[in-house]
Amino acid sequence: MRALWLEGRALRLRDDLPTPVPQPGEALVRVRIAGICNTDLELVRGYYPYAGVPGHEFVGTVEQASGAPEWIGRRVAGEINAACGACPPCHAGHRSHCEKRTVLGIVARDGAFASHLRLPIVNLHAVPEALSDDVAVFTEPTAAALELQQQVRVAAGDHVVVIGAGKLGHLVAQTLAMTGCRLLVVGRSPRPLALLAARGIATATADGIEPRQADLAVECTGHPDGLELARRAVRPRGTIVLKSTYHGKPEVDLARFVVDEITLVGSRCGPFPPALALLASGRVDPRALVEARYPLANALTAFDHAARPGAMKVLVDC
Repeated sequence: MRALWLEGRALRLRDDLPTPVPQPGEALVRVRIAGICNTDLELVRGYYPYAGVPGHEFVGTVEQASGAPEWIGRRVAGEINAACGACPPCHAGHRSHCEKRTVLGIVARDGAFASHLRLPIVNLHAVPEALSDDVAVFTEPTAAALELQQQVRVAAGDHVVVIGAGKLGHLVAQTLAMTGCRLLVVGRSPRPLALLAARGIATATADGIEPRQADLAVECTGHPDGLELARRAVRPRGTIVLKSTYHGKPEVDLARFVVDEITLVGSRCGPFPPALALLASGRVDPRALVEARYPLANALTAFDHAARPGAMKVLVDC
């Protein structure tokens, strides 16, 4: 099959990879569209020593499903963590923290920038018929945006600052806006900020942050400097949620976190059913984020485009 291959921080297009063979309990999915995420870009920069097919945001059609023929032909999105089901985190219901997990396009499992991928059937979620591929491909990042509300209570009237107006920052902002909180999104590039303003969401540049005022700051910049901006924004005994993954280490004054008794919360993968429901209802609408689309044959160009400063979502038609 044709696929994009990452190895030694270098990407190349390959036509010699075998089509994946699903194991018992797995499905073979023909990928329709895959989205380029900041994590994919950071993998190329060396965030994690991964060799294989990258990509974890996708919508596809099931072609094979071991022991579950009812899935064949269905359009699906898929959770990215493939768990063992037997370790203590799995028994505790924390499958995304499975001690033996593989992660689609990130850890020991080939991903979505390919004609086909394989995933456990339990990871699949049917895409509502009325939902277009271009919207359904945002299921995984929308679920990740929702995860922070599984971890931190956000109430109407809370002062919340989202640091970073990129792709994930947009989805985080759209989901937070539904809580009735006093929301501000801080970014650099005019176009992403204009898209948020068009939705009635308040925006500012970093100079517009009111120091030590926010009850909650959500770091979505994909850059080490974002954590320091979040620390500046949050009040004493406030909370910072970290959504970014990146290559590199932030330089922060940890003494300030201690003195101000700030709570740090790491946050990544989230719940698919409510994400699909919000996308299907239109309450979360990511269509304005789609900046470009490339065929799989031009996936290298697609990655170059996605790496441009201020670039929004780039899709790969597989």
